[in-house]
Amino acid sequence: MKGKLILGTVAAIATVTLGAMTPAAAQGMDAAKKMVETHRALPVFSAPGPAFDAKSCAAGKRILTMPVSSANPFTKNIALAIIEAAKEVGVEVVEWENQAQPTQWVQGMNFAINEKFDLIDLLGGIDPGVIVPQIQAAKNAGIKVKTSHFYDLTQTPHASLDGSVPLSFYKVGQVIANWTIVDSGGKANVVIIGSDEILPTGPFVKGIRDTLKANCPDCKEIAYINAPVPEWATKIQPSVQSALLANPSVNYLIPIYDSMSGFVVPGVRIAGKTNSVKIATFNGTPFVLDMIQAGQVTMDVGESLGWIGRAILDSHMRTLCGLAEPKELNVPFYIFDKANADDAGKPAELDRGYGDVHVAGFRKLWGL
Repeated sequence: MKGKLILGTVAAIATVTLGAMTPAAAQGMDAAKKMVETHRALPVFSAPGPAFDAKSCAAGKRILTMPVSSANPFTKNIALAIIEAAKEVGVEVVEWENQAQPTQWVQGMNFAINEKFDLIDLLGGIDPGVIVPQIQAAKNAGIKVKTSHFYDLTQTPHASLDGSVPLSFYKVGQVIANWTIVDSGGKANVVIIGSDEILPTGPFVKGIRDTLKANCPDCKEIAYINAPVPEWATKIQPSVQSALLANPSVNYLIPIYDSMSGFVVPGVRIAGKTNSVKIATFNGTPFVLDMIQAGQVTMDVGESLGWIGRAILDSHMRTLCGLAEPKELNVPFYIFDKANADDAGKPAELDRGYGDVHVAGFRKLWGL
């Protein structure tokens, strides 16, 4: 019953507090509430480009997808989703497994060159600037190299690339910040946890900060924790614990990539703040949706990982077929909280809870 009351509680907070707010704060709350409600609606499918006969032009092609880390459940599951979707079209996709070490990325590039793949997908966080010689060697061998789910729309892809599938991380920051504003009744004191070496972290965090400043005069960013991906397991938990003990007013934690949550939650528990600090995050990774069901995480702005996999594959097949690639990854953002997290399954699944319009949508787009 508790989960069913959350939406009503959010609306009640906004209604009760608007009368006591300054005009600017009331206007900000109204704007925040509108964005939150938009992203509570089930996603709809929007075609990223014209339909094409994928089997006739892409079948038989080979793609190597290399996630920033195969130990990260989010990027690992996207790689698996790309592999599964590609089977429907007859495209072979192979994952290069790694643990976020640049030397492993170099090995993956060399493997793709030696095995004569048609395209290399740098997925979810690999900075092309780190492996420029290998990218050039791949291009010299006739292999296309692209990034996916990496750049923000405001960022210019590295000049060495053949293409990119960007995402509006800035907008995600806006959604999370606006949810925090509404949920707190305009009184959020936040700690943001980011990974500065992941290139879109900058615009992502800027989206949070700009929105808090624009829509919530009484909200404050108390601290920012930078945790490089290889250090998540060792740095996040003690840093969160220390931040909460040093700043008793903190009531929201925003780990911007939700796989961080596995290390954030223990920090909250050890600090004795389980009942006073809420966690809002992004990605919709299944184990984090399980944590919402268990009451450990409060909100996750989800993306269907199966939808992401199909959208990335769509862009790559268009590149291999000589077609224009989409300007952005056409994956909608959807808010999960206690009220709807069970829709993702128990345990949660990577492509459940968002509806299934994208499955038929992409199949029709590809002429299947």
